[in-house]
Amino acid sequence: MFRRSSAESQPEPTDVPKPTGKGRPTPTRKEAQEAAKLRARPPRTRKEAARRQRELRLESSQAVRAALKSGDDANLPARDKGPVRRFVRDFVDCRLNIAELLAPLLILILLLGTGIFGTGGASIANGLWLATILLVVGDTVMLRFRVRKAVSQRFPDAPLKGLTFYAIMRAVNMRFLRLPKPQIKIGQPLPEHYR
Repeated sequence: MFRRSSAESQPEPTDVPKPTGKGRPTPTRKEAQEAAKLRARPPRTRKEAARRQRELRLESSQAVRAALKSGDDANLPARDKGPVRRFVRDFVDCRLNIAELLAPLLILILLLGTGIFGTGGASIANGLWLATILLVVGDTVMLRFRVRKAVSQRFPDAPLKGLTFYAIMRAVNMRFLRLPKPQIKIGQPLPEHYR
């Protein structure tokens, strides 16, 4: 009376491939315990200790390098960690800084000042040198006030110590040389939340 009738259709199996997992077999308990013992065992010789230290240093430096390229906050160096530092990086990266053009302008001034282009080039170099210094100093001072104001608005309880130097050092580097790599484009609006 309450049995299923054979006329009811059974759900048809789908041929959807299942995910393959982690790509390697799970180690047995014995293998896992042996591997843990090997990792915990102190080195017997100085050579072995040095080799182990070298391997650990290599692993950590590779993780830091990958984090500097991707912006991953977990593996960044201490000076770059945290939402406030990320905000300062994005604040500097979203605008074109005059200080960023300092290195190319200095090369141009050096070439003009050598006298290759005659005496007119040397006088142009002197004027360009003075204009570059004034523009970079003015841009740096404005960046300082803007960064401190923006950080105090977004993060009212965050300390401001060291942020000015951090922002200026980032602004002086050309965009393609900055580490961690810029995660935001010039002119792009900043995200609302950094926590």
